[in-house]
Amino acid sequence: MQNRTRIVEAARAALAESNHVHLNEIAKRAGVGQGTLYRNFPNRGALLAEVYRRDVEELVTAASALLAAHEPVEALRHWLDRVIDYAEIKYGVLAALEPTAWRDLVAHSQNPIEGALGHLLDAGKAAGSIRADVDAHGVLLLIAYLGRLDRDEWESTARPLMNVVLDGLRRQDADR
Repeated sequence: MQNRTRIVEAARAALAESNHVHLNEIAKRAGVGQGTLYRNFPNRGALLAEVYRRDVEELVTAASALLAAHEPVEALRHWLDRVIDYAEIKYGVLAALEPTAWRDLVAHSQNPIEGALGHLLDAGKAAGSIRADVDAHGVLLLIAYLGRLDRDEWESTARPLMNVVLDGLRRQDADR
């Protein structure tokens, strides 16, 4: 199990640097041999899909933990920061997979992510800090455009755009 986790973490780190990752490089980063890598992941697609699934799981479970530690708007801000990190890795995974494989991954992750975002928005609405006329589906449509950013403009553009989204979600009469 430790080898599997190290391999997934190494693949995630490699994807953060480039869309073009090679399995031998991932094995070296993880400190495992090629055989160990292939025993855990029979092909590149299986490994990349696991990176994607784990990121979705972490993103979804983070919503409740963030709400337990922060006021709703601040929890949403932290969660949106995670979305930026997730989207960067997602971009690399989807670029490296066949279209059929990534469509299936995206289809299976949309409902859990929308549910986590809905949980954050509902908490903000209940606290009076988030607009009542927004829903998770609409917000996901707004932030989906991040996937169209080129890798070289990601750092300079993604977080400022997410701040615009967050500012738009706040109730105008709510304290900032």
